[in-house]
Amino acid sequence: MEAVALVNPDRLWSAQEVLARPSPVPAAAGVYGWHFEQPLHPDLNAERLLYVGIALRYMANRTSTQNLRKRVRYHYRGNAASSTLRLTLGCLLGLELRRVGSGKRMTFGRAGEATLSQWMADNARVCWIEQSEPWDLESQLISQLDLPLNLDQNRHNAFHSRLKELRAQARQRARELPISL
Repeated sequence: MEAVALVNPDRLWSAQEVLARPSPVPAAAGVYGWHFEQPLHPDLNAERLLYVGIALRYMANRTSTQNLRKRVRYHYRGNAASSTLRLTLGCLLGLELRRVGSGKRMTFGRAGEATLSQWMADNARVCWIEQSEPWDLESQLISQLDLPLNLDQNRHNAFHSRLKELRAQARQRARELPISL
């Protein structure tokens, strides 16, 4: 099964390697997997596959512009408003989620996102496999593997309700705080 390439990859890539130019990450459709060197929560073991994502979402009405390179690089240096992985990691690390801009978007603010990016550079490692229609493989992986950081399609996971609760609490606290600049 293709999952072996994500569960026990030949190589894991660091932020420094992924963000270098040229990037080793292909500009292709596929599935990526995240491993972490430090535990994020007492109920989660480190140094194993904890999350999978896809690049090139299935869209019936338009063509996705995402690819593995764009998604992986964005997770390493983007913000929580556009990366569910970053939102999850920041919540697990206890960073303060804030409303920003018009107040509809939520991120960890400039300092919090920088802290998260540094934590990811130190602890997050990624691998990937190219796949022309990655949504089928993603669903298969989530149903068959223990991927506690995936929420979508993953209600059966033992950590699902705890993670959903942590994220909801962070959002609620953010709504109670003033909008951050």
